[in-house]
Amino acid sequence: MTPMTSLSDSDDPLVHGFLPQRLPAPHLSGGWTDLDALAHAAAAAPSREEARLLVEEACRSTELPLLRHRVARLSEHRARAAAMRLAVIVAACGWTDLDPSSAGAGRVANERFLALWTSLAHRSDHSRLVGLPMLALFNWAPLRKPGRALPVDQLARTESLVPIVRWSARGEPLSRLDRLMLATVRLEAHGVWLCRLAETLAGRSPGDRSVSVALCRMTRVQHALHGQLRSAAVKLNLAPASGQQCAVLASLAGKEALEPPVLLAADAVLGMGGPLGVGSRYQQRRHLAARHRAWLSTLDRRSTAVRTLAHRRGPDADAYRDAQESLVALRCAYAELVRIAAQPAATGCAGPAHRVVGDMRRNGMTVDGAA
Repeated sequence: MTPMTSLSDSDDPLVHGFLPQRLPAPHLSGGWTDLDALAHAAAAAPSREEARLLVEEACRSTELPLLRHRVARLSEHRARAAAMRLAVIVAACGWTDLDPSSAGAGRVANERFLALWTSLAHRSDHSRLVGLPMLALFNWAPLRKPGRALPVDQLARTESLVPIVRWSARGEPLSRLDRLMLATVRLEAHGVWLCRLAETLAGRSPGDRSVSVALCRMTRVQHALHGQLRSAAVKLNLAPASGQQCAVLASLAGKEALEPPVLLAADAVLGMGGPLGVGSRYQQRRHLAARHRAWLSTLDRRSTAVRTLAHRRGPDADAYRDAQESLVALRCAYAELVRIAAQPAATGCAGPAHRVVGDMRRNGMTVDGAA
């Protein structure tokens, strides 16, 4: 069976899911160290206002504004690493609603910073940098250096992970937002099998012997991922957090920028319908790289025949509905993880947490156990 697209190995979800082909770059060099330092400082800032002051100061006292002239010289790997740092800064500053190329953007943020933002978004193939994919999937590293060369998805499954840019200050325990992002990385690493099963199902017709087998396997994988998220929730619940991190999550939820890409791939095949709808799918996918959005659109088109099982009877239809139900349960488990991250105990963040839950409900993500 031929692949649906002509993506290179570095971008093909069948190889490593939506994870990058190579380990994310833990350090930036040359003049880009200014961006690296600013990302670390902004993520640990106690408020949006302080994060914005850090950006203003960096634009005055460092070479940060000049970096936009060097964007074209970055390799693809380094461009995505720089884009991740910039996405962290933008999220910390609360600018997730801001289009850097809009006429009024200069009244909100430093114009030279906006120019760098636009250049990096174009270079990294992400028109919308500030979403879960950029903030999580390019912001992790194994705790220890692997003893042998392993595929990036296997590293993310088997090694202890740490964030490259922490949302907590150095020397402090990992925050709830840090742990949410790392749990998302592991979800993508284990969920690569969902991408491969989606490819198997695309283009198949009801009655094809492989359909029922692939749907049953998809259900088993989703059940395993559900258990994985439940385990992550226990650790997340014990981690510290802050009002600033609650605000970041509330902002991302409002922009429909919190759906893990691997769940979008499963939904493209299973076609949950209902509140998600076509418009919402566009919103959720716009934070992915352009080539990944194209892959999901192709998956949508080629899975039309499989989705007719929703209106049929028989073993294939039963397997299809089981896969749908397991995806709903998996989304509930992830929504619960976000709810915990957005509602840390004894920090007075209940307001942002309720906004996150409300936004997720409006966007079709059922929240298990939410108030």
